[in-house]
Amino acid sequence: MLDILDHVGFPVSDYMRSKTFYSQALAPLGIVLLKEMSLSIDGSDDGYAGFGRGTRPQFWIGTGAALTGSLHIAFAAKDRDEVAAFYKAALAAGGRDNGPPGLRPHYHENYFGAFVIDPDGHNVEAVTHLPE
Repeated sequence: MLDILDHVGFPVSDYMRSKTFYSQALAPLGIVLLKEMSLSIDGSDDGYAGFGRGTRPQFWIGTGAALTGSLHIAFAAKDRDEVAAFYKAALAAGGRDNGPPGLRPHYHENYFGAFVIDPDGHNVEAVTHLPE
């Protein structure tokens, strides 16, 4: 089956802060920084960071005008322990609680997710749909 998304990206207000946040928060999910590109010729911190599993970056952040409003992004976790590890790591990296690990039966009976607010105010989630 073909995935519906190839990759997603958005600008952040502080590239280095967000790169550090996502590097730490996504590590428990096996999602790591795979590619970083600097578009700067003046030595500034401008750039783009691509995160993923394996060899293909699928989640990108970069410099630019920060979004107005907020977005929601959910990362797939292999199990409930991974969801909990994401939540703990994201809080330790400076994220704010937006819903601790737990079942969300209003979505469906096995929806287990955790939510944090990233440095730019975006709602970041880790989720698994598998039973215990």
